[in-house]
Amino acid sequence: MESLNGINNHSSLPSTHKKPDLSAASRDRFLQGITVLLSRWHGLQMAVQNQWGGLDSFQKSQQLAADVFSWFIQSKAHRVEDLEYLLHESMLLSLNTEIEDGSIEEVAEQLMIMHEEYLHGNHQTNQILDVVEE
Repeated sequence: MESLNGINNHSSLPSTHKKPDLSAASRDRFLQGITVLLSRWHGLQMAVQNQWGGLDSFQKSQQLAADVFSWFIQSKAHRVEDLEYLLHESMLLSLNTEIEDGSIEEVAEQLMIMHEEYLHGNHQTNQILDVVEE
């Protein structure tokens, strides 16, 4: 995921211990970060552009961002494997897209890093994504 935003990946980020919750402002910014990160995911964007999930493929991609956000907010134990499963199932079932290039794992890892940063008040990933967005 280095190519998406210039942040080093950490191969394993266990996130199963109890952590502080995100503030309302951080939640909004976190959702924005999820949306921006997913908008950079080539596999998802190909599915949307080619409407592999139907005419509402864009709305399905937005729903995926909302689902990922809800997963982080509602779940207390965050395992990267569970997030990978969520991404895989959403891509397959909603967008009729089988991703086999390793990008699901990269996206899940980056989302886990972003969540960790937000829990600790660090919005570094979003700042980098904002720069890339401009």
